[in-house]
Amino acid sequence: MEDYSKEEIIMAKRIFITATNTDIGKTYTTKLLLREFANAGNRVGVIKPIETGVKDGYAPDGFELMACAKELNSEFLDIKIEDIVPITYELGAAPFVASDNKRVDFKKLDDAIKKLEKLCDILIIEGAGGLYVPVDGNTMMIDLIKYFNASTLLVTHCSLGCINDTLLSSKALLDKKIPHAIAFNCREA
Repeated sequence: MEDYSKEEIIMAKRIFITATNTDIGKTYTTKLLLREFANAGNRVGVIKPIETGVKDGYAPDGFELMACAKELNSEFLDIKIEDIVPITYELGAAPFVASDNKRVDFKKLDDAIKKLEKLCDILIIEGAGGLYVPVDGNTMMIDLIKYFNASTLLVTHCSLGCINDTLLSSKALLDKKIPHAIAFNCREA
């Protein structure tokens, strides 16, 4: 198994938070990391490129992340939810399904990341679902990690099946040569 040094993971400018599944604790973990990096003197930022299940413009994860970033980085005070979550879909499903099979707008994602990175030292990027959630017909969530050239924190659960889920996801990341660390979220949902 290939190992990555702690410094290689932690000192990356972009850190992508992914998980072994949905509702594992990505947003919870992202907010913890934002606070830790801010406490260490870093200007922190966050983006959730795609959120599904957004009703009437309310992106639950996005609003939580935006509130945390604004609290920790005064340069984020004028940032809007569209900056934090540039792509939203109403249907609570994989982006590929929720978008009715439309291609992801990479320019929109790139523009949002460029805007936010000017305001922070470390940008935390929170994915949607697990590594093999389809974003569009050609792209999976794991492909976004490579596209964004980000190190990765894999969040996993502490219930039955966690060893298998964690090892499968870790192997997928290793196969794509994506540096990553693993965090077990054992807090009750």
